[in-house]
Amino acid sequence: MVRRLDGAPPGAEAAARPSPQRGFERKWRVLAVVCVAVFMLLLDITVVNVALPNIEKELHTSFTDLQWVVDAYALTLAATMLNAGSLGDLLGRKRVFLVSIALFTLASTLCGAATSPLWLIIARGAQGIGGAGMFAVSLAIISQEFHGRERGTAFGIWGATVGMAVAIGPLVGGALTTYVGWRWIFFVNIPIGIACVTAGLRALNESRDETHGGFDLPGLVTLTAGLFALVLGLFRGTDWGWSSGRIVGLFAAAAVLLVAFAVIELRQRAPMFDIRLFRVPTFTGAQITAFAMSSGMFAQFLYLALYLQDVLGYSPMGAGIRFLPLSLVSFVVAPIAGRLSARVPIRILLSVGLGLVGAALLLMWGISLHSTWLTLLAGFVVGGIGIGLVNAPLASTAVSVVEPRRAGMASGINNTFRQVGIATGIAALGAIFQGRIASHLSQPFDKPGTVAGGVPNWQHIWAQGVASGNLRPPPVPGLDVHAATGLARSAFIGGLNSILFVAAFVLFAGAILAFALVRRQDFVASGPAVAPEAG
Repeated sequence: MVRRLDGAPPGAEAAARPSPQRGFERKWRVLAVVCVAVFMLLLDITVVNVALPNIEKELHTSFTDLQWVVDAYALTLAATMLNAGSLGDLLGRKRVFLVSIALFTLASTLCGAATSPLWLIIARGAQGIGGAGMFAVSLAIISQEFHGRERGTAFGIWGATVGMAVAIGPLVGGALTTYVGWRWIFFVNIPIGIACVTAGLRALNESRDETHGGFDLPGLVTLTAGLFALVLGLFRGTDWGWSSGRIVGLFAAAAVLLVAFAVIELRQRAPMFDIRLFRVPTFTGAQITAFAMSSGMFAQFLYLALYLQDVLGYSPMGAGIRFLPLSLVSFVVAPIAGRLSARVPIRILLSVGLGLVGAALLLMWGISLHSTWLTLLAGFVVGGIGIGLVNAPLASTAVSVVEPRRAGMASGINNTFRQVGIATGIAALGAIFQGRIASHLSQPFDKPGTVAGGVPNWQHIWAQGVASGNLRPPPVPGLDVHAATGLARSAFIGGLNSILFVAAFVLFAGAILAFALVRRQDFVASGPAVAPEAG
C-alpha cells in the first residue's frame, strides 16, 4: 500500500473534500437559518400591532407610547443597520449574525418582562440593535452561497420570508395575545433564537471584507440623533404645535445632523454609507422603493389593527385572521417574482408592485360607519400581490449594483431605508391621523356653552384616546356618552381614510421613480451573464 509523504492514506484528500451533494445541502441549510432569523426579527415589526390595545390597558400607555413601542424597534434597527453591515464586513458576517441573534433573544426576554411603557420602549430599542445585525448581513451571507439562477431562487425565498413575516405578524400576535397573553409575543423568540444560534454555528461559513475601514462612531451618532429628532418632531407636532419653538428646533436639528452625517461619510476613506452610490440611478431607485413600500403600506398595519379591534370589535386573534389574505397572497407571489426577475425587467416588477399597493390602499379608502372588514378584503389581496412583486426583486437589486465585497454595506443601506420608512411613516401618518381626529371631534363643540367648562384640555385628551383606539370620551359634564362614542368612531374612521389616501400617493410616486431610475446597465455584482433583467 502506497502512503503519502504526510502520512495520510491514499484518497484522504478526496475523502475530506465535501461532495457536491453535501455542499448543496449545506448552502440550503444556511438559507434556512438566515430566513428563520430574519422571519423572527421582521415578525417583531408587526407582531405587536394587534397586541397594542392589551398593552395599553395593562401598562396604561398613551397614543404616543403606543407609537414608540413600534417605532423604537424600527428606529434603532434603521440607525444601527449601517454600522452593523460594516462590522459584518470587518469582523466577519457569521460572527456578527450570531452575536446579534443572542442580543435580540435577550432583549425579547426583557420586553416580555416589562412593567412600564418606558421599560418596554427601551427593551424594544435593544431588540432593534440585535435585529440590525441580523438583517444587515443576511443578504450578504446568502449572496456568498448562491450564484446564477440559484441566487434568484434564494432571494425569492428570502423575499417570501420578508413578506410573510411582516404580513403574518398580526395573526401570530393575535393568537398569542388571545390565548396566552401579549408578553408571549416576545417570549416566543427565546427558543427560536437559541435554535438559530445552535444551527448557525454549524452551518454558516465566515466571510469578511478585509479592506473595510471599521466602526464609524461619528456617523452612528449623527444618524441616530438626526433620525430621533425627526421622528420625535413628527410624534409631538400635534401636541406641541407645528409652529412651536420645540418642533421647529427638532426639525432644524434633524436637518443639521443628517447633513453632518452625509458630510462625515463623504470624508471617510471607507464609509459605512457611501453617499456616492446615489450617483447610480438604480441604487437610488432601490432606496426609494424600500422607503415608499415601508412608509406607505407597512406603517398602515398599526392603524388597521386598531380599526379592526377597537372600531369593529374583533379580538386580537380575529384581527390577525383578517390579515391572512394579505400574508398568503404575498407569500405565494414572492417566489414567483424572484424567478421572474431573471426574465422580466426589474423596473417593471418594482413599479407595478408599488402601483398595486397604492391601488390597494385606495380600494380600502372610503370606510364608513357601516363598513365591515370585507371593505378591506380587496385591498388586502391586491396589496399582497404588490408586496410579493417588490420584495424579492428589491432584495436582489440592493446587492447587485455593487461588487460582492461591498454587499454588506449595500444590503445595510437598503434595509435602513426600509426601517426609516416604517419609523417615519408611522410618525407622519400618525400626525395626520391624530390631527384629523382632533379636528373632527372639535366640530360639534365649537359653539360656546355646548360642554361645561372647567375641564382643561378635555378635547386633546379625548383625541389622544381615540387615536389609540379608546373610543369612550373622558368624563366631561354635559357630554352625552352614547352620542360622543358615535362621534369618536366617526373621527377614527375619518382619520384612517385620510392616511390611506395620503399613503396611496406616496406609493404611486415611488412607482414612477422606480420605473424611471432602475436600469439594466447598473447591475454589476453578478456579471452580465446572470445579472437580473433591469430593463
